[in-house]
Amino acid sequence: MSFFKTLFAALILGGSAAALAADTDTQFHLNELLSSDVTYQETWRDLVEDESRLPEWVMNLSGDARPMQGLEDDGDKYLVGQLCAVQNCFNQRLYTAFTWDKDTAYALYVQLPDGLPVGHVPSQHAILRWLGEPNEAVQTLLLEQLQKDPNWY
Repeated sequence: MSFFKTLFAALILGGSAAALAADTDTQFHLNELLSSDVTYQETWRDLVEDESRLPEWVMNLSGDARPMQGLEDDGDKYLVGQLCAVQNCFNQRLYTAFTWDKDTAYALYVQLPDGLPVGHVPSQHAILRWLGEPNEAVQTLLLEQLQKDPNWY
């Protein structure tokens, strides 16, 4: 009987995570998020207004984007997305996490030097810049998104 309870609990938890992800995967892309909801606009503006020397595509979230996903970490839910500079996706990337209540945003801006020679390890030449003072858990969440890229090592 214990086996069935464990199996049932695993199916429910897995289903919840899948439902959370399914709610956002097909609905949002980071480059469309600001136009989808004024709350996201205000939250992003609050994050970047005091930052210096950010490119226009970061300020406006106007690069190329992949579908966003809902992720949970220790009970906290985030809408997580990736964006990159048009025509320079490998060298200029942004990973974001918005709290589920849309009240706070965090970001990881990743820059690689142009013309990085073949054979050089991207992770050893990258400049990582945190936006929004994310705590360690959010930093880990965003770094995991970066590390999922097969070209990142």
